Amino acid sequence: MTTTQRTSGERRAQESGRRGQEWKRDFPLLTNAPGLHYLDSAATSQKPRQVLDAMRAYYEGDNANPHRGAYDLSARATQRYLDSRERIADFLGVVDTSTLLFTRGTTEALNLVASAWGAPNVRKGDEIVITGLEHHANFVPWQQLAIAAGARLRIAELTAQGEVDPDRLRKLLGPKTRVVAFGHVSNALGTINPVAEIVALVRQRAPNAVTVCDGAQSAPHLRVRLDELDTDFYAFSGHKMLGPMGIGGLVGRRALLESMPPYQTGGDMIEFVGDDRTTWNVLPHKFEAGTPNVAGAVGLAAACDYLDAIGMDAVRAHELHLLEQITSRLAAIPGVVQFGPTDLAKRSGVASFNVGDIHPHDLSTVLDQEGVCVRAGHHCAQPLMRRLNVPATARASVYVYNDEADVDALVRGIERAREMFG
Repeated sequence: MTTTQRTSGERRAQESGRRGQEWKRDFPLLTNAPGLHYLDSAATSQKPRQVLDAMRAYYEGDNANPHRGAYDLSARATQRYLDSRERIADFLGVVDTSTLLFTRGTTEALNLVASAWGAPNVRKGDEIVITGLEHHANFVPWQQLAIAAGARLRIAELTAQGEVDPDRLRKLLGPKTRVVAFGHVSNALGTINPVAEIVALVRQRAPNAVTVCDGAQSAPHLRVRLDELDTDFYAFSGHKMLGPMGIGGLVGRRALLESMPPYQTGGDMIEFVGDDRTTWNVLPHKFEAGTPNVAGAVGLAAACDYLDAIGMDAVRAHELHLLEQITSRLAAIPGVVQFGPTDLAKRSGVASFNVGDIHPHDLSTVLDQEGVCVRAGHHCAQPLMRRLNVPATARASVYVYNDEADVDALVRGIERAREMFG
């Protein structure tokens, strides 16, 4: 490395560290616990003050049941809900806002597709294709649908780097394929899948199939433009992208959503109820039964504002810098085995690893004593763990509020665990 390259790298490190410290000040939980090093954002993110303030302002100033009340306060609540949908749709590059359905999160969104599209359309002899990377939420619904329908579940195997093997995927696709479900980003390894390329391959090889993308780990960390990715369905969660728990969404192709029966019934998803028949409301209301989570939508819209103010390219650059720091320092520790693509351009801010014979749960306990929060276990990806030939891994995942002090604490904790376990 030349002196110029080293100096440039140092400047980038200093800038990333400064910005991480600035952003961290927006997060009350982290500023109130200065000894805490939160490295579990792939599970759930912390919430900035701007999101908390937006939700409080809604409850203190606009709270009412939307759509139903013929009075000003209800109208204001309705408008906040509509405005939030517009804002979130814009953040994700959704052109037809009414095709963004609010759900409790990614898991419910994927189950909605498996139930409302899959059950009426998948038949005996059909094939459902998923990958070996999937979170259980994008594995089990398709497994259960295949069992119920008498269809065949086929799993696209991975490369040694933990990426979807395009040649193996291609061989699984054909006229019998009805569903191809895959994650945009792996929660366990951080692998970034080439969504547009996968969708194009499916269109070519399996024209009768719908594509279903689990975006739980991409919406928080990458610049997502659904008008460019062209998936049939895309699911996401608010709590992983600085928003509150209990809110997320499904974006679907209009023709498919209009052809699907409702997932739940009751409330505002109704158009007309007769004694012997009921008709359904228009999109998106058809799939949003019951009183909506208006405060959750308001909070998620505020999270989109916050992320856009930073810029998703800056989010990605900051995480990539921290990931480079973590992976290089872990590589220098004897006994550490890392999992996932070695080309960090193909990974989000996730470092999945094991340390010698120390069980990840034991490692996590030692790290917790040092104030370091990491996830340990199979990460709701048991089929992937079998393919890695390990029962579990430790996982450190970064976000905008992390900095190199968190990386230092992680490394110190790992060294302490090695000393304790010999």
